[in-house]
Amino acid sequence: MTPQARLSAAIDVLDRILAGTAAEQALTNWGRASRFAGSGDRAAVRDLVFDALRCKRSHAALGGGLSGRGLVLGGLRARGLSPDTWFTGEGHAPPVPGDADTGFAPAGNVALDCPDWLAPPLQDALGADFVAVMQALQHRAPVFLRVNLAKASVATARAALAAEGIACILNQLAKTALQVTENARKIQKSQAYLDGLVELQDAASQAVIEALPLADGQRVLDYCSGGGGKALAMAAQARVKLVAHDADPRRMRDIPARATRAGLKITLAETHDIGTGYDVILTDVPCSGSGSWRRDPQGKWALTPPRLAALCLLQAEILDKAAVLLAPGGTLAYATCSMLRAENEDQISGFLARHPGWQNPLQRRFSPLQGADGFFIALLTRET
Repeated sequence: MTPQARLSAAIDVLDRILAGTAAEQALTNWGRASRFAGSGDRAAVRDLVFDALRCKRSHAALGGGLSGRGLVLGGLRARGLSPDTWFTGEGHAPPVPGDADTGFAPAGNVALDCPDWLAPPLQDALGADFVAVMQALQHRAPVFLRVNLAKASVATARAALAAEGIACILNQLAKTALQVTENARKIQKSQAYLDGLVELQDAASQAVIEALPLADGQRVLDYCSGGGGKALAMAAQARVKLVAHDADPRRMRDIPARATRAGLKITLAETHDIGTGYDVILTDVPCSGSGSWRRDPQGKWALTPPRLAALCLLQAEILDKAAVLLAPGGTLAYATCSMLRAENEDQISGFLARHPGWQNPLQRRFSPLQGADGFFIALLTRET
């Protein structure tokens, strides 16, 4: 495909997304219908689409309107490129720009690609960092790997990756975190990945696990396990007896294969046999995902005030349910990939108000300005 044809493909995919199709599904549907597109073409179209979604408000302003065409035009103008070179109407290139494609310079929340209703709570949570964080979310997230210490040292994993042309640097947020600097698209076919030496996991997510008081022999519960990324990290950090649980067990279907590859043991639990008496419980609760909008930009635009309110109610409910499963003297950990106080500090304050006798010995935020995703972790303990 020519670069111009890739723009046309991105316009088509974006129009489907704007009509209501999930981004991943729209890209999958386009790829299946476009057998002529090679792996490089699919990667390029994917990048164009996600760049446009991260900057939907500002690119729509620059491109003359909220449409696939407007977003791609705006993206070119944002990068200082002349649309006349790319929108030629020749071959598979998009049609030449007309009067309707005239845009304007964005300002304020439009320039920051921030929904207006979210600006006040984000400003409250981020303070002086608000503008810088929102600007950071307009760009692609780095690719991070977690070294599986159950199988390899950090040095061994880096060497194995380097032998396959995948370059990494150390990241200060977590001792197991590697930031990929070259050939990130090779990771999932690399021998280091297939042999379980490394897993894809954000550095701040790894730092959350390092904050947990894990020790050999403990009973540990990952209460909202999902695909099991944090369960795998916990099982690799200490020789614990780990149980993974999720309200929808189907989300955990990949955990057995991932655990086998990593050389770890994780027990899957259904709600009725989850048990009690855990030494450490992690509740990585459903949230707005505001700290990881670089990876899921569609989530930023899909979030609404009612949805956020519903998430906050669910988060409090999960904390209350998990608390009764903890052994005396144990630690209940609460984590989100959110930057909003309503989902973070306010949830901890609310829990402590509902549960006398509990303490909060640790709270920590991780900011996108540190290079990884935005995360929050709080530890809760109760008197024995």
